[in-house]
Amino acid sequence: MKVLVYGSLNIDLVFPVDHIVGPGETIAASAMIKSAGGKGANQAAALTKAGMEVYMAGKIGADGHFLLELLKSYGVNTDNVIVYPGATGQAIIQLDRHGQNSIILYPGGNGEIREDEISPVLEAFGPEDAVLLQNEIPHGGRIINSAKERRMKVFFNPSPFDEGIFALPLDKVDLFFVNEIEAAALAGEAFSAGEAGENGEASGPGPLPLILDRLCEKFPSAEIIITAGKDGAYYGSNRGDIGRRMGHPQKTRIKAEAPEVPVADTTGAGDTFTGFYIAAREKNNSLAQALSLACKAASIAVSRKGAMESMPFKNEVF
Repeated sequence: MKVLVYGSLNIDLVFPVDHIVGPGETIAASAMIKSAGGKGANQAAALTKAGMEVYMAGKIGADGHFLLELLKSYGVNTDNVIVYPGATGQAIIQLDRHGQNSIILYPGGNGEIREDEISPVLEAFGPEDAVLLQNEIPHGGRIINSAKERRMKVFFNPSPFDEGIFALPLDKVDLFFVNEIEAAALAGEAFSAGEAGENGEASGPGPLPLILDRLCEKFPSAEIIITAGKDGAYYGSNRGDIGRRMGHPQKTRIKAEAPEVPVADTTGAGDTFTGFYIAAREKNNSLAQALSLACKAASIAVSRKGAMESMPFKNEVF
């Protein structure tokens, strides 16, 4: 399977700080670190580090050539990345002493992708392939519809989440990757922390299994994965074909635990999870194994500084 990542490429400017700045507050950063980022580029890097055949499509300015060189060094095909006369997307990242981050995005080239550029990219892909999308570029609906016309699988990470997501043809998505906040928003629920039931079953008292149930009801043809940071990840599907393979008639619910590690930087953890989960399933691991392997990969990433550079290689995970 070839995976086309149609998404964002950013220049990340990381400022290590004691704490995330508050309203009206001015604080000093201990450094400024320039690195490669963007959810699309991060997920492409994670996929290729996990051993997949990966193609990146997007748009950058002349200031972003180092992004292409880095992706190519990992093995990502960047022939479908357009260089235009403007600026590359930018991300200003505050990174506090606990490894948590706060991010401001400027779209740059990510926002300049044109609708007429989409079909020529998809022409090289077909029924054996998949497209992975996020919500940092325009024309997501056109990409999803065009991919399904070519009978490709559609994987979607609706991040950053906004109301425009609901205008997309979400019924055509095969697999959603969402964190707790995105899952709640997609389900039309408010998220609050709580304990999950055994194996993530909906009978548990916590909200995430209930939100997972609602998402599976809302998107009965899709598989749903909710990433929950140090609390691991949840998988859900109401598809009968998956349920029968798991030995029960319809609903499938799985919970995976995350390894406990010291946190250095959470930037790119979800992107790492996404890439390694897709790769683990392509390598014929079971759903439970794939969830656990993706949690393992994400835990390695958060124990290191940076985004792409913190992501493990396949021999560290599989």
